[in-house]
Amino acid sequence: MAESATAIEESPFEDSELKRSITGRLLYFYVLGDVLGSGIYVLIGAVAIAVGGAFWIAFAVGVTLATITGLAYAELVTKYPQAAGAALYVNKAFKSKPLSFLITVCMLSASFAAAGSLSLGFATYFNEVWALPPALLITLLFVLALTVVNFIGITESVVANMLMTFVELGGLLIILVIGIWYVVEGSADFGVITDFETQDSAILGVISGVALAFFAMTGFENAANVAEETVNPAKDFPRALIGGMVTAGVLYVAVAMTAALVLPMTVLQDEGKVALIEVVKSGVLPVDVGFMGIMFAIIAMVAITNTTLVAVVTESRILYGMAREDVVPGVFSKVHASRRSPWVALIFAAVVISGLLLSPADLEKLAAVTVVFTLFIYALVIVACLKLRGQDESENTFRANTALLGIGVLGNAILLGYVVYDDPSSLIYCAALLGVGLVLFLAEWLWARHEGTDARHGDLETRTDRSSTSTLGE
Repeated sequence: MAESATAIEESPFEDSELKRSITGRLLYFYVLGDVLGSGIYVLIGAVAIAVGGAFWIAFAVGVTLATITGLAYAELVTKYPQAAGAALYVNKAFKSKPLSFLITVCMLSASFAAAGSLSLGFATYFNEVWALPPALLITLLFVLALTVVNFIGITESVVANMLMTFVELGGLLIILVIGIWYVVEGSADFGVITDFETQDSAILGVISGVALAFFAMTGFENAANVAEETVNPAKDFPRALIGGMVTAGVLYVAVAMTAALVLPMTVLQDEGKVALIEVVKSGVLPVDVGFMGIMFAIIAMVAITNTTLVAVVTESRILYGMAREDVVPGVFSKVHASRRSPWVALIFAAVVISGLLLSPADLEKLAAVTVVFTLFIYALVIVACLKLRGQDESENTFRANTALLGIGVLGNAILLGYVVYDDPSSLIYCAALLGVGLVLFLAEWLWARHEGTDARHGDLETRTDRSSTSTLGE
């Protein structure tokens, strides 16, 4: 047992330049903060439009499916606690450089689209506090600020993440207090939370809602990309990941029920309104409505900042990890001498996100793009987990339930098919982001060819020099 433990501790980190400073507690809040800030503050109204008063069911199903996928990540991280996440696992399972590169680009693309969507959500809440600055300017400055915070260092970023998690938890607790107050007053009509108001069948409505709600649960996979910076990943990662996701899931369902009980469905489904702000402005609590609206908008901005910060961390760590695997150009593995941050990768990520913000895509479009990429990644990660069974295992390896993993593959595939069917135009943005990946692939391929040519020339010159020396000696 001592030998296997040593192998797990030493092998992945032997040549790592990243700092191992993330404890299990920090990792739990990292996961919780990442998941909480994603969709509950941004897309709750859209889920209500898809399902009706029973839209909490969509969140419950989305949470369940995402948690099953999280089990696969937990198993793989205990085997391979290294930066790069899904790309690393696929590379280990299939030994295919093109497929590893594809999954890397998909992971990056999902994170880029999510960061863009969340930046637009941030601007929406910012407008509730100060309507003067243009939304585009707010989003671009937002991305720049998070890039700078990440550059300062991973420990500082994770600590900031934990502090912001407490703030966003406070915002959701306010919603729950409003719900409890409303129920105690005797005003709640519980029949609302069983109503389905969909354009198609109830089943299709729920699937549509789950696809949107699934965006709210994305982000947990980002934690895999800081495994190389976690103090004890084999012990801490499974507990932190599953614990964070379950906590977020319970809160999501409770908040969705509260919104359905407190607000008329016409208000909740109004695309011109921010659903959770309307809950706090409902006047249920004996507090000034204007003050509550501004305070909650600030809390929501903190929550969205939290998730987007993690996305920026993820993007840079994916590029860093795969540059070390020679899948993307080696320049992305450059680490700043004093801050120990992958600064080239950070700059590149900020440029791509800014490009998405400058495009015509809206919040829901970028959310759909995120879900398309994410569902494909999740399904492939589960398959990789099953394929790697029996390899690189020790007494410390976490093992997910095989039957649940099978359900996870099927569920992800069904949702992926529905999202593409429901919004085929999202594939245009998917193709554009994949095109960015193709540019990286070509850059790496051309650079590798150039290095190979130089090496061959070097060998030829060496042989010529040796031949000349031999002739002169004779």
